[in-house]
Formats: sequence, structure tokens, C-alpha cells
Amino acid sequence: MPTKRTENSQLKKRIQAFRDRQATAAVIGLGYVGLPLLMEFARAGYPVIGFDIDPKKIKQLKAGKSYFHHIPSERVKEALATGRFDCTTDFARLGEADAISICVPTPLNKYREPDLSYVEQTTRAVAATLRRGQLVILESTTYPGTTDELVLPLLEAGGLKVGRDFYLAFSPEREDPGNPSFTTRTIPKVIGGYTPACKRLTEAFYGEVFERVVAVSSTRAAELTKLLENIFRSVNIALVNEMKVLGHRMDIDIFEVIDAAKTKPFGFMPFYPGPGLGGHCIPIDPFYLTWKAREYEQTTRFIELAGEINTGMPHYVVQRTVEALSDRGKKIKGAKVLVLGVAYKKDIDDVRESPAVKVVELLRQRGIRVSYHDPYVPVYPRGRKGDLGLSSRKLTAGLLRSADAVLILTDHSCIDYQWVLDHASLVIDTRNATSALRRRGKKVVKA
Repeated sequence: MPTKRTENSQLKKRIQAFRDRQATAAVIGLGYVGLPLLMEFARAGYPVIGFDIDPKKIKQLKAGKSYFHHIPSERVKEALATGRFDCTTDFARLGEADAISICVPTPLNKYREPDLSYVEQTTRAVAATLRRGQLVILESTTYPGTTDELVLPLLEAGGLKVGRDFYLAFSPEREDPGNPSFTTRTIPKVIGGYTPACKRLTEAFYGEVFERVVAVSSTRAAELTKLLENIFRSVNIALVNEMKVLGHRMDIDIFEVIDAAKTKPFGFMPFYPGPGLGGHCIPIDPFYLTWKAREYEQTTRFIELAGEINTGMPHYVVQRTVEALSDRGKKIKGAKVLVLGVAYKKDIDDVRESPAVKVVELLRQRGIRVSYHDPYVPVYPRGRKGDLGLSSRKLTAGLLRSADAVLILTDHSCIDYQWVLDHASLVIDTRNATSALRRRGKKVVKA
């Protein structure tokens, strides 16, 4: 058994290898979290290997093409040109990596319970090639205890010991696609190591990649950090969604109220209502904690209430749309509604958990004919919540005039909403995209 002095000496050598860029960094799962992370490793000068089960993604990357709008293909070409960028579907190559970051999905099942099958399968693949000196970092959002209760036993099953033979940490992803103010590199990176040695090595590695690393005391603290961030947002979004519905009944524009309230220089942070929650984080992550809390006989009432309000927003949007059509003498069955924007937020191509699916489903249940335009989503892909079975329509004056209502679900910056308003007979605005436009009159209904 190695002595403490030997262990410290080995740890120092591994730390120096990361500082000298003599270590290979790998990312498993090249989606919205994994690909930006891989690109940052490459930018920092590390030899990198990306792993994914989708051969189409690998083929595109090897050809120098990005499959995400917010990651230019030029960045991929530049990484390829260094000769240090590789990607593969062959998980047997995991042994080549000195650091492995796991960025795989953590969805909920139909009972709103955590589905960790992707994490488990990936960890088994890592364990199959695990060697001495490797650093394994879980980035997938999950409940506190996943790293030490699920990942660690699988990695130690082959006889290697954490903190001595290999290193383990959790570092929650904080990606915000389409946010011009922050990038993967500039967002502070929270890390929690399983042992002090794990923490030191992860700090050394990620400290070379990110502008700031924030180390916490344990993997569990790091796991809960991510959940707290998203629960905070979920609860506050639910609050303004509820206020929006109340404001409508009181004939008060909640967006005007929020703009006034945010002038207070302390004690208030603006959140904005919408047609429902989207993205992989806020609609899903809070319920990981709700599920885990049951183990401790603890109820999470704020989380449950926020979820109830936010998931009800598509119903409110459809109700407002139907009311607006009825007020104008339109028959609901057979009415034509053009949806503007199906991505879960503006200026990105991400449709994960988009409320558009539920809104379209509810409109169709009323017999309404739905089409959509979204410059970022030419064909709506099938996801966990279903498939619209639609492709984006070209936005023309004729299309706008032919619609009985235009429903703004995502306020993409590239759409000229004044032009939309000039040609549409009715606009249902869920994002306050039309607030500053001329000739709004009775054409616009807030929802």
C-alpha cells in the first residue's frame, strides 16, 4: 500500500501534468452541456476526446461542423486544426483520458422520479477502463448523494480506491445558451471533491479552464448547489406567473409592474412570466430534490407549488387565446393559429421541455389548426414531451394574414414584431414582445 508521502508525490505530478497540458481531457455526452465544455478544454490547450453514442454528432464534428447555433462551426474547425481534438463513439478509448467529465441526461420518468440510467450506464463504461491516476467528474444535474451512492461504488468495484488510485468529483453545469453576457469559461465553476486529494486535483484542472473555481466541502454540497439555483428560479418564476394571471383579472400589466419594481436598488430581483417553463433544468431539477427529500421524511411544499403553477401556464395561454378568438367572433373549431417561436427561450435552437408542445396539444384538442415559425427550429424534433409533427413555415405577410391569431411563445430577436403586427389581425403575446410597438390597439392580447 502506498504511503501518504507517495500519494502526495503522485498527486503533485498529476497536478503538474494538468498545468503543463500533458494530460488528456475527455467529455462523455456532447450535447448542450458537453460540447461547450469540450470546446473550452480544447481552447485551454488540452488534448481532448469527445465521446457520444450518436454517430451523426461525431461525423459532423470530425467534418468541422457544429450542430448548435450558439457554437460556431469555425470554433470546431480551429480545434481540429490543432491536431489535439478528437471525438468518437468508441468508449473503449476512455482509458486514454486523464480526466473524464460526464455530461449525460438526467430526465424524470413518467412518475416524476429521477432516471439515472444514463449516469449508471456511463459510469459502468468508465469503470470498464478505469486506471490509476484518472480523474472522473460528474456534471449531470442530480440529487445530493448520487456521486457517492451510485457512481463511487461502480468505480471502486474493480479494486481501485478513490483518493488514492483514482479521483472523483462533482461539478454542476451552469450553461446558459444564448446568453451574451456569460460563457462557459466566465461562469464560476463549483466543484466538490470526494476526498481532499480529489478536490485539489479537480481545482487544479478546472482552474486552468475556467476564470473562477468555487470549491465546496463535498460532492453532496456541490450537487445541492445546482438544485438550489434552479429551485430559486422555479419558485420566483411561479410567483410572477401567478401575479400575471391576477394582474389580468385586475386589468394591470404585470410587465409594467416588474419594470417599475426593478428600479428599487436593493431587495428585488426581476423575474418574468411566460407560457410555461422550458429547458432541461428548471422544469426537471427541482423534483430531484423533492424525490430525495422523501428519504428524510421532509416535504418540499414550495417546489411542489411552484411546479403546479408553472405547469398550468400553457392552459392559461390557451384559455386566453380561445377567449380572444371568441371575442372577435371566430369559431374555435377550425380556427388557424400561427405560433411564433417553439424553442424554450429566445435566440437558441433548444426545444427541450419547451411549453410549445403542451400549448399546441391543448390548441389541437379544441379543434384549432396550428402551424409555427421558428428560424432556429426548422423541424420540431421528438422529445420527452412529444412531437409536434410540424416544420417551420416561412414567415410571410400572406401567412400572417391567413392566421386567425398569431401566438408569440418565444420572442426571438430576429423577428420584426412591428411587421408581424402590421399584417396580423390578432396577436397573443406571452412574452411582452409587442409592448413598445405602434398601433397595438385591440390587436394585441397579453397572455
